[in-house]
Amino acid sequence: MTDPFFVPEEATAAEAIAVIGEELELFDDWMERYRHIIDLGAKLPSFPAEWQNDAHRVPGCQSQVWFEAVMRDGRLFFAGSSDAAIVSGLVALLLRVYSGRPPAEIAATDPVFLKNLGLLEALSTNRGNGIASMARKIREVAALSAV
Repeated sequence: MTDPFFVPEEATAAEAIAVIGEELELFDDWMERYRHIIDLGAKLPSFPAEWQNDAHRVPGCQSQVWFEAVMRDGRLFFAGSSDAAIVSGLVALLLRVYSGRPPAEIAATDPVFLKNLGLLEALSTNRGNGIASMARKIREVAALSAV
């Protein structure tokens, strides 16, 4: 089985947010940005089928979203997936920012970047609430891991 946990290319959460912003700026309209986000989701590591259950489900999401975390060498790594292509892409964006970081960095990285990048306004209310729920869940896990 391949490792389902996401390993980001960027060294810090702040760098990942900056690069995501630069990538989204390359596109002229939201349809192109959506295609880019969907492509990111398609490149996520494969999420194990046995984890696609209620124990791994993120509450508050319109689509099915599953999530798992593991601590390795003082850093939290996350795995995630969704049954909806656009939501998988949004999960990929969150994992790019938060996965592979120390819990303190995760806790210090406010998900306001989702609003600042225009992502929440571009989504339906339900999708926006769902991605905010996932960001909260990631930060809750980080807060518990930091103890």
